[in-house]
Amino acid sequence: MATLIEKARKGVITPEMEFVAETERVTPEFIRSGIAEGSIVITQNKKRNDIEPLGIGGGLRTKINANIGTSGDKVDIGVELKKLKVAIEAGADTVMDLSTGGDINSIRREIIKNSTVPIGTVPIYQAICEVVQENKNLYELTADDIFNVIEKHGEDGVDFVTVHCGVTLDTVKKMDNEGRLLDIVSRGGALLSKWMLYTKEENPLYSQYDRLIEIAKKYEMVLSLGDGLRPGCLADATDRGQVQETIILGELTDRAVEAGVQVMIEGPGHMPINQISANILLQKRLCHNAPFYVLGPLVTDIAPGYDHITSAIGGAIAAASGADFLCYVTPSEHLSLPTVEDVKEGVIASKIAAHAGDIAKGVRGAIDKDIKMAKFRKSLDWEGQIKTAIDPERARKKRSENPPTEEDVCTMCASFCAIKVGKETKT
Repeated sequence: MATLIEKARKGVITPEMEFVAETERVTPEFIRSGIAEGSIVITQNKKRNDIEPLGIGGGLRTKINANIGTSGDKVDIGVELKKLKVAIEAGADTVMDLSTGGDINSIRREIIKNSTVPIGTVPIYQAICEVVQENKNLYELTADDIFNVIEKHGEDGVDFVTVHCGVTLDTVKKMDNEGRLLDIVSRGGALLSKWMLYTKEENPLYSQYDRLIEIAKKYEMVLSLGDGLRPGCLADATDRGQVQETIILGELTDRAVEAGVQVMIEGPGHMPINQISANILLQKRLCHNAPFYVLGPLVTDIAPGYDHITSAIGGAIAAASGADFLCYVTPSEHLSLPTVEDVKEGVIASKIAAHAGDIAKGVRGAIDKDIKMAKFRKSLDWEGQIKTAIDPERARKKRSENPPTEEDVCTMCASFCAIKVGKETKT
């Protein structure tokens, strides 16, 4: 069966393309053309008919992802399902299951079963966890172990997979030769790097890339080419390792798209504000406008507990500069496994960043809600303001916690409300 890219190249507009076009306020031809050239992807595994197709890429609304999942220290599927529910209710467009503790297969299947949005995973986590559970050493991990897990994820209905194909013997060497303050901070990147160090063999996700393409093609899974060498601190941003990995990911993007497989590129990471736009430009140029999926970027290293804010600052700039997909960061980043409330906080912060970026890059309809809010404020319509807010629940709570004497104003300005005074002056 032909893939979306193969259909798009033949001029076929599928129901998925039509649906995305309608939700994004663009023409079906715009979506078809974007998919054909690789600048737009639609995340929907062939085995999943219970979710709406989601478009990610150039000219579309910036999407946001929420990460959930267990760890070796915290395994509670009930809590993870609560995080899933809260993330979707808060506005996450996708959710990734990053579980590394408990029955990973069962957890993933439950998350997929209960999700109304596309689900992503990082299969290398499970492959390594299974080796450890069998009391084997890391170097005993085989290519078959990795690809068998990827196949399993596709069969279960995973819509996109993060695969660290650009972590190669050469890129790691270039990074080591330059020197880094914080080395490798990506779990997948670090584990693969350690495996290559032990075995002296090339990363199977790179050396057997065609095998990966075939699995992705079979299930219409989007390949999210992971940034295994992303900077984990500002001092390491835009170094040789990161750039070399991006060059390789660009080459791998071409191979996948040519084979009819959809691709996204993942990006940094920790990065000073003044480097963000240049990084977006670099990725878009090297990867031929493939959708760019960024973690943050986090614009300072010194705000643990508030990294949803440092991430939102960088995310807004990244989105305005052309990033297509933001991975949220929660207040627990660098500190602990996020709580249910952390997940909501992270989604809201990322949603604000994405929206701000969409306004800046002129995404169709992006500013409509802001105009609506301005009109409600002008008319002192507090209920309208609350309902239009990104987080109505919090807006309502804040107003009710400190109610005004006069119902048509708030306690900040009270009777001196500028909007009210202006109205009275005009009358």
